[in-house]
Amino acid sequence: MPPVSGEPPLEPRLLTPRLELWMPQVEDLQPLYEIVSDENTARFLGGQAPMPDHFMRFTRNAGSWLLYGYGMFMVRRRGGDGSLLGNCGIFHSLRGLGEDFDNRPEAGWIIRKDSIGKGYAGEAMRAILEWWDSAFAGELVCLIVLGNHPSLKLAEKLGFRPMREAELPDGSQAMLLRRPPQAGE
Repeated sequence: MPPVSGEPPLEPRLLTPRLELWMPQVEDLQPLYEIVSDENTARFLGGQAPMPDHFMRFTRNAGSWLLYGYGMFMVRRRGGDGSLLGNCGIFHSLRGLGEDFDNRPEAGWIIRKDSIGKGYAGEAMRAILEWWDSAFAGELVCLIVLGNHPSLKLAEKLGFRPMREAELPDGSQAMLLRRPPQAGE
């Protein structure tokens, strides 16, 4: 469970062979903004968002921990310099995309441009899904903007299957995916 006191966590919530997965902290706001503001990253996130919009997204994702008991993790290298590689996790959101998608746990991953292609998103998400399946179970949804082939491929490897395409508020097209509850749950 997240700390009730509002104090930042003293240690990562999850560890993988190469990564530490932390709950969001105030200090992560600016580094994550720099990651999502990169034009190659932003094109799959609805475009470059101004800081006030990023702040709302960041606090929504952090608030998911308090309200639902799950949320996005801040991803760092184990034993590294502490710099943020991205965020990966499961959050709760209402996007206005329909009853089959809204108001459900949604998986997502964003990795810093110089760390893409090293398997970090997959490594983090496998650990997160293992944690999710043991702590919460249940189905997950995921949204990936069309053209983001690496993320679509990763989603498939993680057990997500296409539901349908949808138009996002910025006019871009996205694939909505679903990961059913895993066997034995």
